[in-house]
Amino acid sequence: MNRTNLLFIPIWLGTFFILSAQETEIYSHENKAYQDALALYNDQQYQAAQTIFEKVKANTNDYETEANSAYYAANAAIRLNQRGADKMMEDFVERYPTSTKRNSAFLDVADYYFETGKYPYALKWYKKVDESSMAYSDRERFNFNNGYALYASKNPKEAERYLSKVSTSQKYGSQAKYYLGYIAYEQDDYTEASARFDQITDPELLNEKLSYYQADLNFKLGKFEEAIAMAEKQLPKSNREEVSELNKIIGESYFNLEKYGEAIPYLEKYRGKRGKWSNTDYYLLGYSHYKLGDYQSAIQQFNKIIGGTNDVSQNAYYHLAECYLKLDKKPEALNAFRNASQMDFSPQIQKDAFLNYARLSYEVGNAYEPVPQVLTAYLEKYPKDEHQLEIQELLVDSYITSRNFEGAMKLLEDNKNYASKETYQKVAYYRGVELFIDGDYEGALERFSKSLKSADNASFQAKALYWKAESAYRLNRFDEALVDFVKFQGLPAAKAMPEYQELDYNLGYCYFKLKDYNNSIAYFKNVVNSNAIDDERKNDGYLRLGDGYFVTSQYQLAMKAYDTSSKMNGPERDYAAFQKTLCSGFLGNNKAKIDGLNEFLNMFPTSSLRDDALFELGNTYIANNQEQLGLQTYDRLVQEFSKSKFAPRGLLREGLVHYNASRNQQALDKLKEVVKKYPNTQEAKQAVATAKLVYVDEGRVSEYAAWARNLDFVEVTDSELDNASFESAQRKQMEGKTDAALRGYEDYLKQFPNGLHAQNVNFALAQLYFAAGDKNKALPKYKTVADGGNGEYTEQALTRVCEIYVEKQDYTSAIPYLKQLENMAEITENRTFAQSNLMKGYYGQKDYSQTLAYAEKVLKAPKIDDRIRSDAQIMIARSAIATNNEALAKTAYQEVKKIATGELAAEAWYYDAFFKNAEGNFESSNESVQKLAKDYSAYKQWAGKGLVIMAKNFYGLGDAFQATYILESVITNFAEFDEIVIDAKTELATIKAKEAESNSSVNPNQN
Repeated sequence: MNRTNLLFIPIWLGTFFILSAQETEIYSHENKAYQDALALYNDQQYQAAQTIFEKVKANTNDYETEANSAYYAANAAIRLNQRGADKMMEDFVERYPTSTKRNSAFLDVADYYFETGKYPYALKWYKKVDESSMAYSDRERFNFNNGYALYASKNPKEAERYLSKVSTSQKYGSQAKYYLGYIAYEQDDYTEASARFDQITDPELLNEKLSYYQADLNFKLGKFEEAIAMAEKQLPKSNREEVSELNKIIGESYFNLEKYGEAIPYLEKYRGKRGKWSNTDYYLLGYSHYKLGDYQSAIQQFNKIIGGTNDVSQNAYYHLAECYLKLDKKPEALNAFRNASQMDFSPQIQKDAFLNYARLSYEVGNAYEPVPQVLTAYLEKYPKDEHQLEIQELLVDSYITSRNFEGAMKLLEDNKNYASKETYQKVAYYRGVELFIDGDYEGALERFSKSLKSADNASFQAKALYWKAESAYRLNRFDEALVDFVKFQGLPAAKAMPEYQELDYNLGYCYFKLKDYNNSIAYFKNVVNSNAIDDERKNDGYLRLGDGYFVTSQYQLAMKAYDTSSKMNGPERDYAAFQKTLCSGFLGNNKAKIDGLNEFLNMFPTSSLRDDALFELGNTYIANNQEQLGLQTYDRLVQEFSKSKFAPRGLLREGLVHYNASRNQQALDKLKEVVKKYPNTQEAKQAVATAKLVYVDEGRVSEYAAWARNLDFVEVTDSELDNASFESAQRKQMEGKTDAALRGYEDYLKQFPNGLHAQNVNFALAQLYFAAGDKNKALPKYKTVADGGNGEYTEQALTRVCEIYVEKQDYTSAIPYLKQLENMAEITENRTFAQSNLMKGYYGQKDYSQTLAYAEKVLKAPKIDDRIRSDAQIMIARSAIATNNEALAKTAYQEVKKIATGELAAEAWYYDAFFKNAEGNFESSNESVQKLAKDYSAYKQWAGKGLVIMAKNFYGLGDAFQATYILESVITNFAEFDEIVIDAKTELATIKAKEAESNSSVNPNQN
């Protein structure tokens, strides 16, 4: 195990002498100035000595005196650190090449720089020394000083050459061996270093330094007991930095001896390099706690290991995962196993980590990549693994548990040996249910059919048959639905299923839609007499039972059924009350009908049937010879419901009443009012025809012609040709000859663009185009009908126009029609459809106040399913987020979470995690992200956003590993979502900058 060495301060024991013990003859004569300068020099009074030497040099005629003076003057300049001192010495060498001081000059200057610690300067002058002409006493000093200067200048190879020459020296031997040993130590040659250190006998060196290095050497040589002994011996004599390193030596030695309890106190006392631990340091302490079973403490160390990419990190992440598992923290374990599985330093750890990662992905979900993808990758990497069957089973189940049933079907179709026919049967069934819930009934029917072809399980066979029938019913294939419901009825397994309780209800509706009212009545009678049917369906059963009796003219029985329904306080009690009054009329009791209609108008002030009721009331008053009340009722109808389809009918009836009473002018006024207010409607055309009769009766035919020519929807042509053309095309349609019908209707519009039947023809064409899937051709025809006034087909046409625009996401075009549909829809579902899509359209236009208003309308509508309810709540939540109303958003998302499926549910769970994170409830927030990962991983954008929240949670909980690993995984795996990646990078940079303050292995600039 490598360790970084302490900074080393060299030990210098020698004394530096410049002068020899004796001067030559020339210095002993009476040259007093020279001798005075020499005395000053030896007393280290260099400035004064230099001045005198310069004077002597300038005034003497003696070559040797001049040369020596120049030598000492240059030496004094060097000791005074004067600028140009080196140049002075070089000039001396050049000017006095025969001076006896030449070699001494090089050595003396080098020794001076050595003594002052300027080793590069010393080396420069040592290179100039002629070793062959050097005194023996100088040679030892030269070799040691030159060797140490080379060592200090980081040239250990050359240093060894010189230090080796004095390794046996009496004076320099111990120091030379010390430095030779230290060079070997630095070069990781621990055997050589140990041998050198063992030869040192100098007690000062032994006491001050060698115990530390010998402790470290023994550790590096694997002699852990000796390392502990020497380190403990050295501890009391060491400085703070060395104490930290010695504690590390002792702790790691105990670690390698597997004495983890003894290791921990010493490892904890280590202070790190420059106050920072490395990933390896955290690993040693974490592993020690792990081996002692203290998993929480182990996690606290392992999870500080960030960004490691070596064998230590792989081991750490693997053991970290095991610790998490011991504490039942499976999502955290998944991340750590995943990280270990992505490193290949130890193939066995990599494989075992991958296996555990795959298992946990299946068990708790995976937000990084689809669980089936993880399991498939394991099978591909380890194809002959002993766990192959287990992973294959998990793979199939993973598709099912992650609700990726389409993927499961494909997997099983491509790998028939992965699971039984029964598994495929179930998967196909569940996929059919998904598509059914999403409104894709065609796709659902196809999957249910596939499920039935693998009918190994009788229960799932019955379920698939039932929902196949439901799909066919929703596609208006009532014959097909009826056949499958009857088959379901005959299956033994069906009787034990909850769906069986609804079978009479569904069969009743199939017969009702097929106009087989007698059979319909029989099944709805079963519904209302059953104790197993809920009140809502029972109430609806009474209504349909009443309708069956009504259309078969059994009015007494119909009235009874409607009466029972109206008393059940259901959502359509107004309809039941209204139909009950109609029965009174058909039974010849006009008084009861009139009383009932008036009571209806009082009891149901907001009913969508009020216009129907007013129209019927008006008609009944007229039939009951209460003409004035009838006319007043028609006026009330037109006044209160001017946009109702009954308004033009009421006006037309008023005109006819006046006409029949020979009040021709009043008749003409009402008929013309119909034409003016409701042009292009069937009633307007009938009004024109009736007005013609009035004009003819009064002999005012030319006046009629003048009036009629100004009406752009009336052609004064042969009406018989008009009728014949329409009837011909209509007959082709009734015979099922669609192409011929299309041609006939198109020809009619060419001949009679404003004909008597133009609206009917436009609607028929639109329906045929729509049924053929050509919505682009259907749209203008539907628009013509929708824009043509309140006719028989206006509501249906409006609904289709809105549906087509909404499907195209063209809310700009859709909104006007949606508002029109909302205002005039008589069918509750159509009004809810309009309001729901107005809500979405306004949200798309960022009109949040209107979005909220329509969301509230939708939520108040009767009989809405959870899908529409969750749509409304999600619009409230998103609008609240957009307007920074987090309190409202939180409440709305809670509602969405209760009822939503699919992507809306994923969004709701994300915001659940988001709000909990904002409140500091990190663990609960993580649970929400985990729910998102397990059940909604298919919605990758929400999964990625949830992971960023999870990373913030983990950092808030002090788990830096989880936080950084999750963010790095997001950056890698969610590159297609720029906003998510930017958030992840920003958060990762913040965390790494913080962690780098205490972990030397963390690079804050690396993402």
